[in-house]
Amino acid sequence: MAAREPQQAQPPSGSAESDAAGGYEAVAPHWFYCKVTDGRERWIPFSAQDSARLEEAHGAGKDKDDVVVPTSGGRYDVHLKKRQRVAVYWEEEVSEVRRCTWFYKGDKDNKYIPYSETFSEELEEAYMTAVTQDEWKKKLESPSREIIILHNPKLMVHYHPAATSDDWGSTPTEQGRPRTVKRGVENIAADIPSGEPLQIDHLVFVVHGIGPACDIRFRSIVQCVNDFRSVSLSMLQAHFKRAQEQQHIGRVEFLPVNWHSSLHSTGVDVDLERITLPSINRLRHFINDTILDVFFYNSSTYCQTIVDTVASEMNRLYQLFLQRNPLFKGGVSIAGHSLGSLILFDLLTNQKAAPDGDEHKEGARAAASNRGVEDIKEILKELELCEYCEVFEKEKMDGQALFLCTEANLKEMGIPLGPRVKILHYISSKRETQDQSAAAPQHKECRSPSQHSPDHTDDGRNCQYRDIGLGQVSANYPQLNYKPSIFFAFGSPIGMFLTVRGVKRINPNYSLPTCKGFFNIFHPFDPVAYRIEPMIVPDVEFEPMLLPHHKGRKRMHLELKEGLTRMSVDLKNNLLGSLRVAWQSFTRSPLPALEAASTEGEAEAEASTEKQPDTKAEEPPPAVKEETSPINVGRLNGGNRIDYVLQEKPIESFNEYLFALQGHLCYWESEDTVLLVLKEIYQTQGITLDQPLPGSQ
Repeated sequence: MAAREPQQAQPPSGSAESDAAGGYEAVAPHWFYCKVTDGRERWIPFSAQDSARLEEAHGAGKDKDDVVVPTSGGRYDVHLKKRQRVAVYWEEEVSEVRRCTWFYKGDKDNKYIPYSETFSEELEEAYMTAVTQDEWKKKLESPSREIIILHNPKLMVHYHPAATSDDWGSTPTEQGRPRTVKRGVENIAADIPSGEPLQIDHLVFVVHGIGPACDIRFRSIVQCVNDFRSVSLSMLQAHFKRAQEQQHIGRVEFLPVNWHSSLHSTGVDVDLERITLPSINRLRHFINDTILDVFFYNSSTYCQTIVDTVASEMNRLYQLFLQRNPLFKGGVSIAGHSLGSLILFDLLTNQKAAPDGDEHKEGARAAASNRGVEDIKEILKELELCEYCEVFEKEKMDGQALFLCTEANLKEMGIPLGPRVKILHYISSKRETQDQSAAAPQHKECRSPSQHSPDHTDDGRNCQYRDIGLGQVSANYPQLNYKPSIFFAFGSPIGMFLTVRGVKRINPNYSLPTCKGFFNIFHPFDPVAYRIEPMIVPDVEFEPMLLPHHKGRKRMHLELKEGLTRMSVDLKNNLLGSLRVAWQSFTRSPLPALEAASTEGEAEAEASTEKQPDTKAEEPPPAVKEETSPINVGRLNGGNRIDYVLQEKPIESFNEYLFALQGHLCYWESEDTVLLVLKEIYQTQGITLDQPLPGSQ
């Protein structure tokens, strides 16, 4: 129902009821485009916003000129004269566009199909005559010699002839199965979206992994990113409604980056075909088209092709986006799935570091406490404590004074316990980072990939941390024309590749030269995903951050699982304690009755001492134990957590192996993943969720 609300705001559409009363009203047109999938045509309506814009251009008589109308958030252009819909940022087949007023129901999927514009005008003229003169039973013949009969305003049918004209010249008869005819888009129950916000706050480039298909339905990166964008729009309406109503935010634009087609257009497929065995042809073709992309990336020849394609494509898309959106002032982030995340990571580690002034201008997430006095507002914004800005301004506190604060000082200022813990953890983590950088200046030579050379590989005994660029394929990594705000990795094998390359530990002081945010997001059953944090803090065992459910709670089966685990631990401890007491009382030698009173006292004391060690056994297992002390995971994500794990669905918990592949391909439609991306992006602008989700950082 919500998708059809924009139609109610349009001019009167000439419904059957109003026409039956004797008054004719012109039909309200709606614009559609044709999508061809596997040889089948599917007519999809433009959003109410785009259709109104197209109708306005059509009404102004611009059909004669080759006027271009941007649609779908600026990702497609409609050439009004040619009636064509053309993709702007990527290659795609041109779609036919049609101004639709009359529809008939198809035979195969019962979806309504629009008549051609010319024949729709003929139908509308016949309908107008029938209404004004009250002359029904009108019979029209379509260009394909099919018959349409207008019985009355509520009954109009389309007859498909059983056979064409025979040799004797007989005309088609009203044979075959009749099809329903509808007038006006409001009578066909089409799912018409209202449209996307015009304001774009942030731009995100999305790089795919191996192969041309990106999900379990073998869809392209363009289709998967379209799903990701659609989910982001629904998450904005659900969790950023207040900011939208106040017009503080618009939307985030996601653009796909395709490198697979460029790699396989180099002629390597022909060479592979020449040496591929003829048996199990489909499996071998699948391996050549997908799995071999990993080996191509580890080849210096084809690695250069891949990184050049990814960097040049992102730079091209960025420049084209700025040309089409000259008022855009937002930031840019990048996201990679599977192998795409490794490509982006290698590109980012080889970017030239920005000057300090530009680093501050980019709105880096890590507060540069070693650069002197910091702005207290930026610190509180980073900690999501903007509501306490007035309290700190009243006390004339700045960033330097904040680092001298104690818990007692914050308590005197009236700061609640939760925000106090956040601020104190922030202060301690920054002091620890400063101490590490001051105590280990020799690590600097291991941080910069640009300084890495084969001569330094033997210095592992003298340097605790290896160069993050150790083992990278020898290639000339291009520079990006922008500095990304955040890097999101979905189902990423970065940790595994770093380990295979010989990087056992990542320096806690290391951060990507031009990107200060890094989030490693994965499904618990994803066979390709690996963690990053244990490479930074190898001596401490801790769980990844559990991504909160987008509806504000843990999934029911996870809560039930944790509850049953706690219950079993309690039952086990109580049962063992009871058996121990019973066994001790059974094996204890009997004492005289005169000493019964003293024996009871001793037994109670003995039982109390025996129960003391049992209290330790009642602690829940590490899987369900919540973290109480903050963990310093270095500067790779500005001191914030890096690894985030999704909550599996109830059906997925029955068999991990059965849903392993689905776990690697689930991110495109995952509301929890999209919500984390939006939350972190808008946090850089000081905009938070309407209601904080439980368990979120």
